[in-house]
Amino acid sequence: MSILIKNPRLTCRMKRDWKDGSDLLDAFSGGHIYIEGNQIVSAGPEPFAGHANTVIDASRMVVLPGLVNTHHHFFQTLTRNVVATQNSELFDWLITHYEIWRGISGEAFYVSAKTALAELLKSGCTTSSDHLYLFPRQAEDILIDREIEAARELGIRFQPTRGSMSMSQKDGGLPPDDVTQTEQEILEDTLRLIKTYHDPSPGAMIRVALAPCSPFSVTRDLMQETAKIGREYNLQIHTHLAETKDEENFCMENFGQRPFDYMESLNWIDSHAWFAHSIYLNEDEIRRGGKAGIGVAHCPSSNMRLSSGIAHIKEMLKAGINVGIGVDGSASNDSSNMLMELRQAMLLSRLREPEFRLTAGDVLWMGTVGGAKALGREDIGQILPGKCADLIMVSMDRLEYAGAQHDPAAALVFNVTMEPVDYSIVNGKIVVEKGAIKGFDEHSHIASHQNLSDQLVAKAQDILPYKKLTR
Repeated sequence: MSILIKNPRLTCRMKRDWKDGSDLLDAFSGGHIYIEGNQIVSAGPEPFAGHANTVIDASRMVVLPGLVNTHHHFFQTLTRNVVATQNSELFDWLITHYEIWRGISGEAFYVSAKTALAELLKSGCTTSSDHLYLFPRQAEDILIDREIEAARELGIRFQPTRGSMSMSQKDGGLPPDDVTQTEQEILEDTLRLIKTYHDPSPGAMIRVALAPCSPFSVTRDLMQETAKIGREYNLQIHTHLAETKDEENFCMENFGQRPFDYMESLNWIDSHAWFAHSIYLNEDEIRRGGKAGIGVAHCPSSNMRLSSGIAHIKEMLKAGINVGIGVDGSASNDSSNMLMELRQAMLLSRLREPEFRLTAGDVLWMGTVGGAKALGREDIGQILPGKCADLIMVSMDRLEYAGAQHDPAAALVFNVTMEPVDYSIVNGKIVVEKGAIKGFDEHSHIASHQNLSDQLVAKAQDILPYKKLTR
């Protein structure tokens, strides 16, 4: 099958290297994008004279590479906007939520994943990772399998991470015992998932990564063993790093090192690793991270929601760190809107000095090329011949863009719409068409999701009678 996108209002091909210059968008107007199978065959300002099975008139649309979400926790869509944690910071927020999350069923993991993925697709995301580190004892063991099932049904490119927590409250960690696992259980399931699902080939729809939760919920031995397995199988590795001052204090008290130095001592600081947040990295750590080629998932909404701080993103970009955008879990963001997250990244940076502020071009680069590089992928993130046919189209004929079309690409960031993108193409297939996800019964899914969420929170209220969870 072939698709021709003709005469686009603006196409942003995106440059590969942030340091190449100011024209990060590498944009053209008019012309064409021609897709055959799952690849982009040609894209440029010249007309296309050939034939295609499907033709889309994009004369009023901005075309971008599909957005790449570098950090999420899908299961948290079940506990958005919980009353007791609306004003909490990270550690208190986690302790309360662990008591709720310990009751999540295997079916709820599947439904919540589908909710998060659908929201991502409608807001322009075509590739997403997910950090699943919670494995309640009462739930089935194949929770990541259920997420992969949801991703395949919706047609999104997916990089699930086999997360883990091995250090519970009795060991000095934060999570309760019944949401943690033994290191043997974690490692056995890790190898099973790699052998069952991981596809290292270009254009892969499923690639597995490894992701211990954090320094305060995973042992030193498991961190080291995870990095070892990652190198053995050439996988990306991921964890939370330097998100809060509390984490920094925890690492200093328990390990005698700052979080970055601790991870470096465990062989984690290299180009296979990308880290969520990284707010509290100092100048020397940013320099060392850039030299090593690490990635960072910047999650501005979550960082504001939990009062965690403002990451030094401009310095990271200049140092050569591969910075992408992550919506983070829906219990610390309450949304999975990728276009909104790009806007938040730009606006949050405007609270800093002028030389550290991000432009619309910067965050569009982070949401596409930067995210692809953080996930270790060379085959997505750009509209160029030979790349995977992952792209989105957004019509300029919307109220939000009236008067803002002097710079159509920047309008997607400055004047972000809450309506769905018009088209999403993933791996050469139209997944979102005229704002709707093909083959997805959104209304019945919402009812199922809300029912599971209500049951989960009601059950937790019996465990936490001293905390008001609903209003």
